[in-house]
Amino acid sequence: MKIYNSIILMFISFLVYSQSIDLINPKEEIGIDNWNIVNDNVMGGISNSDLYITKESNLMFYGNVSLKNNGGFASSRLRFNSGKLKDIKAFQLRVKGDGKKYKFRLRENYRSSNYSTDFKTEFGVWMNIEILVSDLNPMFMGYYSRNAKKLEIDKITSLGFQISDKQQGEFKLEIMHVKALY
Repeated sequence: MKIYNSIILMFISFLVYSQSIDLINPKEEIGIDNWNIVNDNVMGGISNSDLYITKESNLMFYGNVSLKNNGGFASSRLRFNSGKLKDIKAFQLRVKGDGKKYKFRLRENYRSSNYSTDFKTEFGVWMNIEILVSDLNPMFMGYYSRNAKKLEIDKITSLGFQISDKQQGEFKLEIMHVKALY
């Protein structure tokens, strides 16, 4: 009975999310341009990070988080035109991490708040992570924001990854793809 229920659940998930668009897919040269790095040095910290394409054609977000000078975060942001995510219900990430926790973040152009959720990686293990739009929380300067306006997915102009939460030291997050699911 368990196998039967699992098969039905997988089939329903496939039907619900059968349409998707690639937001990041380096093998197809999608989502490899228009990246910005934003680290804690904007506030006096000394963390650093960067991106590169691996020999396996995956996107690597890597660097070092330092807590010195009240620092403690490193982030990357992919910019795109608003409207790209119209009617999106979820995101599917295929990532390989280092056992640390990361944030998947969305933001509108010129807004100080963002919408994010955490995901945990396992060291050296490829993982499929599904993030529902409804699971994204409004954040401001790393804290939950009660005053942020409701997420309007069609107005989002960037997505990104961040490491923070006092996780100092080297980090590495390999990204095979990010898909937006209808």
